[in-house]
Amino acid sequence: MLRFFGGFACWCLLVAGASVSAQEREIKVRNDQSRILKEGFWIYNNLPKGIEQAQATGKPVLVVFRCIPCEACAQLDAAVIEDNPSVRKWLTQFVPVRIVHTNGMDMNKFQFDYDQSWAAFVLHADGTIIGRYGTRSHQTDSDSDVSLAGFLDSLSVALALHRDYDKVKQQLAAKSGPTAPFARPELFPGLKEKYGSSLDYEGKVVQSCIHCHQVGEAVREYYRSLQQPLPTEIMFPYPHPKILGLTMDPARARSVLSVEANTPAAQAGFQAGDQLVEFDNQPIISTADIQWVLHRAASPATLTARVQRADGQHQLTLQLAAGWRESGDIAWRATSWALRRMVTGGLRLEPLTDAERQALQVPADKVGLKVKHVGQFNAHAAAKRAGFKEGDVLLKVGSFEQPMTESQLFAKLIGEYRTGDMVDVELMRGDKRLMLQLPIQP
Repeated sequence: MLRFFGGFACWCLLVAGASVSAQEREIKVRNDQSRILKEGFWIYNNLPKGIEQAQATGKPVLVVFRCIPCEACAQLDAAVIEDNPSVRKWLTQFVPVRIVHTNGMDMNKFQFDYDQSWAAFVLHADGTIIGRYGTRSHQTDSDSDVSLAGFLDSLSVALALHRDYDKVKQQLAAKSGPTAPFARPELFPGLKEKYGSSLDYEGKVVQSCIHCHQVGEAVREYYRSLQQPLPTEIMFPYPHPKILGLTMDPARARSVLSVEANTPAAQAGFQAGDQLVEFDNQPIISTADIQWVLHRAASPATLTARVQRADGQHQLTLQLAAGWRESGDIAWRATSWALRRMVTGGLRLEPLTDAERQALQVPADKVGLKVKHVGQFNAHAAAKRAGFKEGDVLLKVGSFEQPMTESQLFAKLIGEYRTGDMVDVELMRGDKRLMLQLPIQP
């Protein structure tokens, strides 16, 4: 996508680098279509055809959403679509469908972490979701979240569930969420009349594409337009199990790699090597399935987990305290740029280290967020126009002065203030204390 969305450049372009030209991005998308169609293995941008073939063959459908210009997960994507016999032996057990846009996507079925550039679903021929795959916890580094080995292992679990479909169908119903505010992305107010329901291969194909992160942004802006506090699950979507002390093995389908001491996961009794078979009574094929359960969980909440160990299966109980989501990091997300526009005027912030606090003599009970970057253009330059500078240290923001992360500040300001409000900010610049104001923007 070449256009500027909500006042910031498409995150994919930031990752790929500003030096990548519009023509090069256009070539990437067209070459992908040409290559896949010529090879003839994947069904391209045509889910109804995939469902039809699944119904005829009795195979499950593998749907992969891929943002072509985005570099994150590019290696995994290349390995999956490569004509590699060891990979194809797995994929031939599915009806493989490749979709490189979200235009026309069924928002009621395909609910996932839209800050990703690669995500996969396994569907039964009747449309039931068997499992999700695709996890992100960083802007560019995907190695700790996904791998080809982990993807193929997850597919093997999905195939087993497909074989036992009649037994697990009732449990799989929980893998679908509530009705979306709009049936398709292009119907959201932030995208309506700017995009169609499909890509324009006859014109500027990249400019006609709705990226996944734009869907997430449209959802957030819709709830923001209601002039109400954003729902917590919209503010902190698809929590990573790491915030509960649970690190999953990216090379295995649903295997626990490690458990951090004194965390909810440790208190629940999780152990390294556990196979997380079910979570909240839902069959699990990957970390993305775990995130789906957490995304739908209340606050506070009690969730059950069934794990497989060498000595058999064990039932665990995970307790989630009130406010458990807020410990997650959302600053890495593409959609966080819109939050910066809304509540910090385009500032990018990072917490002071203990050493920095000591050196700068910033009290331990103050916010302690340092301005890492000041936006320079349009609505993202609001903080610049208000007088903020790189290197400033925020001590108190509105009524908030306790130490916090950038993500936590987003949540507090979104919850407390409305468009048009001015937020008083006490900051340190060198050895001076200053008072400035941040405007809350749409």
